[in-house]
Amino acid sequence: MATWNPWRGCHRHSAGCKYCYIHKGDSKKGIDTNKVIKTEKFYAPIEKTKKGIYKMKPGQLVYVCFSSDFLIKDADNWRKECWQMIRERCDLHFLFLTKRIERFSDCVPNDWNDGYENVTVGCTVENQETADCRLSVFSKLPIKHKNIICQPLLENIDLSSYLHGIELVVVGGESDKNARPLDYDWVLQIRQQCISQNVHFEFRQCGTHFIKDNKLYKLKTRDLCSQAKKANINF
Repeated sequence: MATWNPWRGCHRHSAGCKYCYIHKGDSKKGIDTNKVIKTEKFYAPIEKTKKGIYKMKPGQLVYVCFSSDFLIKDADNWRKECWQMIRERCDLHFLFLTKRIERFSDCVPNDWNDGYENVTVGCTVENQETADCRLSVFSKLPIKHKNIICQPLLENIDLSSYLHGIELVVVGGESDKNARPLDYDWVLQIRQQCISQNVHFEFRQCGTHFIKDNKLYKLKTRDLCSQAKKANINF
């Protein structure tokens, strides 16, 4: 597994961004997250050693733009070069998440056709409103590998109409002292929707405020992923 952040910075886009970890982290460092800038790692996938070998070893899953959004408008002038690098590194598999799926068709290269085999796109939704809006677009797009990311999950969501062609659904709660609660029943209902349509499901993390059996728990940030794993409900 590798990470590649060709640019950093983002703008809050919808309800799920309220306690964004990027904005929180930057605020502590005195960084203005709203300034989207290229990073020194822009060319990371094609950097080579003195022997001419790619520094980023082949066969890896590469998490792209996890300090921004790959489809953010501010990066329109840089994205073409990123697609060129993704084409060149066909020995890597690239994964990016987006809340801006409506921009997808305007952001792909001319040779995209029905998608690149080495690219997975994750559409992020947090409530029924964003699910209906974004997934109705996502379901029609020519993408070979599609994931749905319900994180942070802010309410119960019915994904049943949007699961065709989806490889994985990821669910998780919000991490913040003011986090909105995650109800375990919502998690289980999405899991059942996935099982019904034979779609892989992953419970990625609990929320800081977690409801189970009508009881509210407050969890430490370091325990959110491990507690979700203990639930043992991945499919």
